[in-house]
Amino acid sequence: LYIAMNGAKNALHGQQTNAHNLANVSTVGFKAQLDHFQSQPVFGPGHATRAYASDVQSGDDFGHGPVMTTGRELDVTINGEGWFAVQAEDGSTAYSRRGDFRIDPTGLLKNGSDQIVMGEGGPVTIPEFESLVIGRDGTISIRASGQAANTLVAVDRLNLVKPDLSDLVRGEDGLFRSKSGNELPLDASVTITNGALEASNVNTVNSMVKMMEYARFYETQVKLMNVANENDASSARLMSMS
Repeated sequence: LYIAMNGAKNALHGQQTNAHNLANVSTVGFKAQLDHFQSQPVFGPGHATRAYASDVQSGDDFGHGPVMTTGRELDVTINGEGWFAVQAEDGSTAYSRRGDFRIDPTGLLKNGSDQIVMGEGGPVTIPEFESLVIGRDGTISIRASGQAANTLVAVDRLNLVKPDLSDLVRGEDGLFRSKSGNELPLDASVTITNGALEASNVNTVNSMVKMMEYARFYETQVKLMNVANENDASSARLMSMS
């Protein structure tokens, strides 16, 4: 009964991780969470002759999602490796691949998750403009109202970083941070493409198959618990007859 109970519990944990990935299949720049089942011995009196499966988080899938062309001037995607620096709710600097930017009424540049995008000197603030261009190196240039068509002024540069992926850890808010907690330096080798977005890297077909596997595994463990209950009841009847 104990082993079946743990099997059901860990199947539910695996299903939760898989459901979280599926829920973010349309989230720009999302990276799938990975988990696996690991055999654990049942400790207690006597010999360790039994084992159960435990669902363990094994990191994140940093593979790139497909690139979608949008043509929108504030949509950008990172070419190859690299991350955007953003400001988390607690004011700390975190990292994301989400490039669906917008400008709020105060002029702050934010992504689709309403997180402030960071530049070289802090949050990116953009004054009123007639046209805007984000260069390949992340430089944001605008043409102010009333200026000539060929007059562009650089207002800031996106804080693009290129960390060692083994040094990144996902927080509860879905953003990534350095394990050391230190801010990463700007990396001039990171480039972007304007008018495109990186989609989620979640494989929908694989996630749907895993969902069915987890559901069947959970049902099997519940049946085993019912069998254990029936066996216990039968034993009780035999004891009362004797």
